[in-house]
Amino acid sequence: MIFPLPPPAALAAIDTLIRLDADFSPILDRAGPLPWRRRAPGFPGLLQAIVAQMISNQAAAAIWGRLRTIPGALEPATMIALSDEVLRGAGLSSPKVVHARALAAAFLDGTLSADRISLLDDEAVIVSIGSIKGLGRWTAEIYLLFALDRPDVFPSGDIALAAALADLKRLPVRPIPKTLRELAVAWQPVRSVAARLLWHHWRHVTGRPALDDLHSV
Repeated sequence: MIFPLPPPAALAAIDTLIRLDADFSPILDRAGPLPWRRRAPGFPGLLQAIVAQMISNQAAAAIWGRLRTIPGALEPATMIALSDEVLRGAGLSSPKVVHARALAAAFLDGTLSADRISLLDDEAVIVSIGSIKGLGRWTAEIYLLFALDRPDVFPSGDIALAAALADLKRLPVRPIPKTLRELAVAWQPVRSVAARLLWHHWRHVTGRPALDDLHSV
């Protein structure tokens, strides 16, 4: 889902971020208003994150567009009953079929619950989601950021964020995840809008669309 403007709390967070780091100030002037992207909470949002792992936004959007049209694919009980052939036909790799089934099983047996996840603090959410096969820290952080609107999350393992920061600050090399995580400390407690603005900057620089620009949930 894409909303035309960030909510008031996010606009205030952007102001805070610019006070913390003036390098973020020109992004909106150059790239235009920041679209406020959100993902569906619960099983669909996490399934979409699995689809997007380690592939381009264009490829992820194509796969997600096919997957979400399959009857029952966005519900754990019916998705887990779909054949491998159907899921592979939508574009999921064999490992991602396994991971999608593991996610569905976790919702069905109560290991994961959208309502319970929403009550946990950020690190507890990362641990809970990360306990499922194929779902790591990046997936959990993307869920925290886009499905739960948590204000201080920064997916330091995201390649596009590393590239965006290197371009924005004219760094000689792209920072590795450890370095990126350390640099992001300076943007607490509004690291989520820092991530959103960096992605926005990188889309402007590269001309590449976001997954949600191609297919919304």
